Amino acid sequence: MDLARLGPEERRNALDRMEQEEFDVVVIGGGVTGTGAALDAATRGLSVALVEQRDWASGTSSRSSKLIHGGLRYLEQLDFELVLEAKREQSLMLGRLCPHLARPVAFLFPLTHFVWERAYVGAGILLYDIMTRHRDLPRHTHMSRRRALREFPSLAPDRIKGAIQYYDALVDDARHTLTLARTASLHGAALASSARVVDLVETGSRVTGVRVRCLESGREIVIRAQQVINATGVWTDEIQHMVGRGRIHVRASKGIHLVVPRDRIHGESGLILRTEKSVLFVIPWKSHWIIGTTDTDWELDLAHPAASQTDIDYLLGQVNAVLAQPLTRDDIEGVYAGLRPLLRGESDATSELSRKHAVTQSVSGLITVAGGKYTTYRIMARDAINLAARGLSQRVPRCCTDRTPLVGAPGYQAFWNRRETLAEESGLHVTRIEHLLGRYGSRIEELLALIEDRPGLGEPLEGAPTYLAVEALYAASHEGALHLDDVLTRRTRISIETFDRGVAAARHVAALIGEVLGWDEATIAREIEHYEARVSAELLSQEQPDDGTADAARLGAPDVRLGGLGGLASADPAEVVRLSDRRGED
Repeated sequence: MDLARLGPEERRNALDRMEQEEFDVVVIGGGVTGTGAALDAATRGLSVALVEQRDWASGTSSRSSKLIHGGLRYLEQLDFELVLEAKREQSLMLGRLCPHLARPVAFLFPLTHFVWERAYVGAGILLYDIMTRHRDLPRHTHMSRRRALREFPSLAPDRIKGAIQYYDALVDDARHTLTLARTASLHGAALASSARVVDLVETGSRVTGVRVRCLESGREIVIRAQQVINATGVWTDEIQHMVGRGRIHVRASKGIHLVVPRDRIHGESGLILRTEKSVLFVIPWKSHWIIGTTDTDWELDLAHPAASQTDIDYLLGQVNAVLAQPLTRDDIEGVYAGLRPLLRGESDATSELSRKHAVTQSVSGLITVAGGKYTTYRIMARDAINLAARGLSQRVPRCCTDRTPLVGAPGYQAFWNRRETLAEESGLHVTRIEHLLGRYGSRIEELLALIEDRPGLGEPLEGAPTYLAVEALYAASHEGALHLDDVLTRRTRISIETFDRGVAAARHVAALIGEVLGWDEATIAREIEHYEARVSAELLSQEQPDDGTADAARLGAPDVRLGGLGGLASADPAEVVRLSDRRGED
């Protein structure tokens, strides 16, 4: 019995268990903080249930810059404690917790001014290096203009005077969050996605559980628990409002990213660029580049933040300021937008709000954790469970997640060393083996066993040849995918790594996951229709001039878990503007 398996049967069993048992802790929210909290609780011997209203990492935790880093700009703000904490977590992820998912990445900081800039930036990066704990991250290097152009030929020669190269780390955020969920399950947690909390259960003045609706079947259950943890990110206030009060308030900041093919920009490192508002990254991402991010206030739909034409033009303008060959909209393969849950502060600019987190007991029995940054998720989870432990009758052991490898990590290095042998035995090219190891680690054995039984699963996906057919099947059988969108957007990144946004791959993927989920042809057709409507709505939103019209366009394709297709998927911009105006009147 594989306790880390999140298939449809395991989900049904988890919901049954949630209805029958009383838990020490129930966690609301399947992002990195919520899954991290569930893992923390489970590894302390607590009984824990975790529910997520959509898919694992479907919100902020799949839409980050994919960096595990200390944050150079926090040094400039003299926030040494935050940087040191983040660099410690970076070292743990690279070396012990998930070496199969995290990997070092080099960045160039182009110098555009005189000697003072080299001294100023160099001093900051030197301190950044001193704070780095992982021995495999090389130290920074000063470069002349000539050497910088050899490292990154696409830089405009007349716009730089040199560069400094330093190292950070990269991770697929959605896969990492999913792996946290699987590891929590491995250690005894009961997990269910597509399970929305519709109310909190109160006994007297104390929260004693949650009422949950399964969005797949309509089934409603009550989960009883001694402590409830609200780890819902930008939905923090909505959960607190269920009991009428709360101490933490969150402000949503929108950040968008562009994805372009690797051959559009020639460089061996990533780039970090200073902008008037913040910093901009150009990040190497497999055979692509990720360019981002923005940092603007967002007060519209929380589930599906939309990137407007203004957002896209801003990023293109910033990166083109240093490139010899400017990028155009035709170079863009994918666009994604996410919301950062920032603690409300005095500043009017979201880029100036703290990335620190807060944990508080909103009311008796309800603990809220919010803020922070992806890199420090484990600290946030630890602090939340520490506070929950105070309200439990039993003695609770100390946190041990700093010593708990995630699913796929144990034995990963041995499998990596044997990758050529695995290629010979499986008949796959060694680059395919490396691809699978970088996504599944030592769990590659499960995928190779599926290919051995059905050799056709070792073939590339139609319309997305970077991925193998087995990965789609495995996403449904082992990784909790319940819908086509879950696979194309989060289990893989096909939705942002192909110019058609995954439309050509949709039929093949739907057929594969339909085998596991028991879909008939009508269900397959409905899933494809929904996905195509989502793509159309997103493309339309990216042609709109501002957040209001972009949001109205994106809402043309509501979440598949809410049922039905929207009416705006093929709407023209004038109709989008009209509806946006009506929303403003409401």
